[in-house]
Amino acid sequence: MAERASAPLEGKVALITGGSNGIGAATARSLANKGAKVVIGYHQGAGRAESLLEELSGAGHRAVQIALEDSATIRRAAETIGECYGRTDILVNSAGFTRVIPMPDLDALTDEIMDAILIANVRGTFAVIRAMAPLLRESGDGVIVNVSSIAAFTGLGSSIAYCAAKAALDVITTSLGRALGPSIRVLSVSPGPVATDFVPGRDRVALETLAERTPMKRVVEPDDVAAAILACVTHLKMSTGTRIIVDGGTHF
Repeated sequence: MAERASAPLEGKVALITGGSNGIGAATARSLANKGAKVVIGYHQGAGRAESLLEELSGAGHRAVQIALEDSATIRRAAETIGECYGRTDILVNSAGFTRVIPMPDLDALTDEIMDAILIANVRGTFAVIRAMAPLLRESGDGVIVNVSSIAAFTGLGSSIAYCAAKAALDVITTSLGRALGPSIRVLSVSPGPVATDFVPGRDRVALETLAERTPMKRVVEPDDVAAAILACVTHLKMSTGTRIIVDGGTHF
């Protein structure tokens, strides 16, 4: 268990959807290390969530199941968090889903796959925000960070559906930045390809090859994205409704 060097988030409560793996897990460690009580939202990764809880510094952490396609589980999670903590200061929407489908292959992008990707990345994320908004208002200084992607504005990614979903998420971020201010800030963090298992079939060699074409010439790690999320929470106090790009320059 890591020892916290400083605790600017002491007493803060953070919910991280998709918190048991990848960017979500890196963010859980980062926020806990800064003093936050972390609620790890997971879908099927109960074992990973419990293992991660044992790693987190500090106390008061817990895990809750959230199925993004099932708004009832989202409401129950919000009720549990409200009963346990009374408020939420930070919401990180890191959960999502994609499928690798070549963009010219329109027939492969079936209605079922399109619906699943849009539900996981758009409707489900909005449902979490809707359920958590009252608890975030209780904070008086709430912040929502939506983990988006440069696919939202480059049109390049695992599939057309994923690009469309993340573009929709960015627009939701802008709209909610207006709707929820001043008590809640809303930001998107937009990574390029990240060293996780999120995209099936994309290995480390492929990521390093991509990175060599970028100005920074290194692979984006989950900790890089977690650091940007932390900055949104602790430092970017006058930013809302906009996106923070974390891609080493991939997009230009």
